[in-house]
Amino acid sequence: MCSALWFALAISVFSATSSLAETAWVKDELRLNLRTGPGTAFRIIGVMSSGDSVQVLSREEGWTQVRLASGESGWIPEGYLQPETPDSVKLTEREAELTALQERLEAVTQDADNLRAANEELGARDADFSNEVNRLTRENQAYRAAADWGEMIAGAVILS
Repeated sequence: MCSALWFALAISVFSATSSLAETAWVKDELRLNLRTGPGTAFRIIGVMSSGDSVQVLSREEGWTQVRLASGESGWIPEGYLQPETPDSVKLTEREAELTALQERLEAVTQDADNLRAANEELGARDADFSNEVNRLTRENQAYRAAADWGEMIAGAVILS
């Protein structure tokens, strides 16, 4: 009976500690010491990080000689290079592209809103101009009718 009690107590403690566990991820950032020669006994002359692009110069006894974009060359342990851009660098690039596209979308959306507002204003002005043209056309027709009437009266006066 005592062992069953200890077992139940152990399970309750284990389940309590496992519920306190948090989720975490290993960082994708890697830092390599750049050395003057192929081995850990050689002096460190710089540091490389994930995503740094290098030119491979030679390989020797588990070490790779590389030249950095800055022109500096040195040795790093073999096995830390890959032929394609690391996913973390691609992700950073895509995030920057996404941010730029979102900013562009906001600008285009603002331009579209401005164009809609301008279109509505022009539509209202067009309606006002159409109404004014119609009014002036009617007024012009009235003046012509009055002028025609006046000519008829003048003609009648001349004939009489």
